[in-house]
Amino acid sequence: MKTEQKKWTKKGGWEQLSSPLEKTPQWVLVFSSKALLGDKKVFQEMRAMYPESRLLMCTTAGEIIGNEVLDDSLSVTAVYFEKTRLEFSEADIKAGPESFAVGRKLGASLPKDGLSHVMVFSDGLKVNGTALVRGLAEGLPANVSATGGLVGDGTDFKTTLIGFDKMPEEGKIVVVGFYGKDLKVGYGSLGGWDAFGPERVITKSKDNVLYELDGKPALSLYKEYLGDQAKGLPSSGLLFPLALRLKTDTGGEVEVVRTLLAVDEKNQSMTFAGDMPERSPAKLMKANFDRLIDGASGAAGMSVEPLGKTPPDLAILISCIGRKLVLRERVEEEIEAVRAAVGKKAAIIGFYSYGELCPTAPTEKQCQLHNQTMTITTFREA
Repeated sequence: MKTEQKKWTKKGGWEQLSSPLEKTPQWVLVFSSKALLGDKKVFQEMRAMYPESRLLMCTTAGEIIGNEVLDDSLSVTAVYFEKTRLEFSEADIKAGPESFAVGRKLGASLPKDGLSHVMVFSDGLKVNGTALVRGLAEGLPANVSATGGLVGDGTDFKTTLIGFDKMPEEGKIVVVGFYGKDLKVGYGSLGGWDAFGPERVITKSKDNVLYELDGKPALSLYKEYLGDQAKGLPSSGLLFPLALRLKTDTGGEVEVVRTLLAVDEKNQSMTFAGDMPERSPAKLMKANFDRLIDGASGAAGMSVEPLGKTPPDLAILISCIGRKLVLRERVEEEIEAVRAAVGKKAAIIGFYSYGELCPTAPTEKQCQLHNQTMTITTFREA
């Protein structure tokens, strides 16, 4: 596997960050702001740079390239696979209730023979991430893992864009299938938030809309904890996610974190990025700077375990916008922690998201929707 990285910033223009590829890359990843990716000239420029490559362009809440975190950049990584075949599929989504069916359709659309891993890049606002991963699981073979994320729109939460070989649009989901025995894939996902306050039980919800906790209106109870910061809802809610304990299909239990997307004052309800099942225990979370950095390091360590002693060639990082808002000027510390774990060889590319998709452990295949985590997928060819 060979990679090429470059970036564009308003201040510095185009910068080549690595040696140019000698062969045509099969896959080019471009992460950027909505203002840039909504400009047709940007797409035309990227297409001219890589006329024969499959081009995937996604809007973000911040771009990750190398050891940097940028805003309003064009962060580009081109990948040439020597022994691996890629297959792509895309679908439209208009609203959350379609998520399960769209996920199942996408999973089923990929050829099954030799499929070893799938990456998902989804619209960040029109999708119910929980239903999407359930649908994918139905459409994919049980032994195939999936990772990915919900793309972003800064802190605006208005529209997110994805383009696959064409101008980016809203309401798109793209999946990438990786084929062959020579590709080694690892993944890890951890948070680092601290719980506070009593554990409560979800007593009324529908899909990803939470109405009641312990029989009380969810929004008014949540505001009590936030105090003055409640004035900044829904964006201030990114700093105070909810941790849920959920039952798995195998009878076990996993903890996932859910990020607030919207509030409804009239119904005193809260809309989250994933399902909020009734009778699930829930706890409010708050940031701990050092533990967030430790979480990024831990996720990176998990992601390289399956690769053995040989370091990865590529690491795709998807971290939650909430982490970026909390860490602020320290945000690059979590990227530096990842770099220390994955090694100097790996090309690092990624973005800040509205949700992350990953199994809860390196040995598991069942994908979960996460929020407020650093989620990492690593690749190398044997």
